[in-house]
Amino acid sequence: MRNSRFGRGLSAIAALAMVSSCGGGGGGPASGTGGTPTPTPTPTPTATPTPTAAGCTLRERQDWAFAQLKEWYLFPDTLPASLDPTPYTSVEDYIDALTATARAQHKDRYFTYLTSIAQEDAYYNSGSSAGFGIRLGLTSTNRLFVTEAFEGGPALAAGIDRGTEITAIGTSSSNLRSVSDIMTTSGSAGLTDALGPDTVGTSRVLRVVSLTGATSTVTITKTEFALDPVSSRYGAKIISDGGQQFGYINLRTFINPAEQPLKDAFLRFRTNGITNIIIDLRYNGGGLISVADLMGDLMGANRAPTDVWEYMTFRPEKSAQNSNHTFTPMSQSIAPTKIAFIGGGGTASASELVINGMVPYLHANAALIGSNTYGKPVGQIAIDKSACDDRFRVIAFAIQNAAHNGAYYDGLASFMEASCQAGDDISYQLGDPNEQSTRRALDYLKGKSCTPVTASASAPGVSPQVSKAQLPVSQQSRQLLTPDRPSTPQREVPGLF
Repeated sequence: MRNSRFGRGLSAIAALAMVSSCGGGGGGPASGTGGTPTPTPTPTPTATPTPTAAGCTLRERQDWAFAQLKEWYLFPDTLPASLDPTPYTSVEDYIDALTATARAQHKDRYFTYLTSIAQEDAYYNSGSSAGFGIRLGLTSTNRLFVTEAFEGGPALAAGIDRGTEITAIGTSSSNLRSVSDIMTTSGSAGLTDALGPDTVGTSRVLRVVSLTGATSTVTITKTEFALDPVSSRYGAKIISDGGQQFGYINLRTFINPAEQPLKDAFLRFRTNGITNIIIDLRYNGGGLISVADLMGDLMGANRAPTDVWEYMTFRPEKSAQNSNHTFTPMSQSIAPTKIAFIGGGGTASASELVINGMVPYLHANAALIGSNTYGKPVGQIAIDKSACDDRFRVIAFAIQNAAHNGAYYDGLASFMEASCQAGDDISYQLGDPNEQSTRRALDYLKGKSCTPVTASASAPGVSPQVSKAQLPVSQQSRQLLTPDRPSTPQREVPGLF
């Protein structure tokens, strides 16, 4: 079950086309954002479905989805005994109706959804995504900022990076509309529409303001690019501060290509004798549990083979699928003394698993820095209907740490023995010691006091607790911009466009 998806993500059950289990995030309104079981099945190419494909009529797909929920859903008592699919014009709308009770109970906030087999496989195996290659955040005053720009994407190539403000969007320079006007007339959905579909070749004209205050108009075209889960610019490094050395890792998403850079980073820490580290998960919506397990192993040099990293628990009648992961140290592993986990409202699922997994072992030497996390202690299995290119992500299991703590539906703040409030200052690059969350993380590692993170539930965004109008705009709270029906990359990398 190690490749379950625990994300805004199974055991390989031969009778079903279950291919991956995740710990990623959610999707849809107010979403956050999740690997594949052992043994890992080999993905097979899927044909583009047609309305006439066998078993692929709307009613057949709706009936199939309901049957999977009845068999696997973690909250079966919340499902209706029956529900006529006729009024629903899509499978997605029908799934939303079937899971409405669990959502109202705050258990399944759009974590159960339908996606494309081909699209998801491409993302988890290579980070493949089509877009501008930026992550966007919206302030309470309707200002749109780039919170991160990805290497290999067209936006960074055009000089757009963290801290850039987008003030207007159009398809040409003659029809630019201000972000404030779009928000006034159509809300955040209007912004996602204005930015266009995530298809190669989609072009938009943007009026942007740099960190220095320079205004320019640029045309950028969406391309296919491979999202690097660990930035080549700032994703893994050693920070020297006050005569001490600290390890820093910024993990963007839990996908297979993250494994080697994570091993390389921890080996560097080990070689340099570094045991105080910062793990920056502030925007990480989740992904593959197998990668989360690897992170545990890399922090488990001093753990016994019987020490549990995480428990995965299905509903009682599916208890044969239950499993746990124990620490498996490797040559790159370290024995951390203190860990500062930077998190926020966009931190979900597999990210929360990693943070929660260290608490029973480090206690107050593992801290949440920033603001409360999203709150997703459950994971999805994947059930495929290959002829239709349908992959149904069903919430089917709960995750707990070694102390059996795992009910953090309202975020991890109240489950942490140590935490420090901090903002997300986009006037500095991620991992810069002057950036507020990174600075607070370094101070925590040095033993300095701080104000704890409050336990209020947080929507996917950044630092709601420091959302004060009087703060500089670079430090104000930002909601990560997410479509109502995000793609797989947008679920795991909230704010991605």
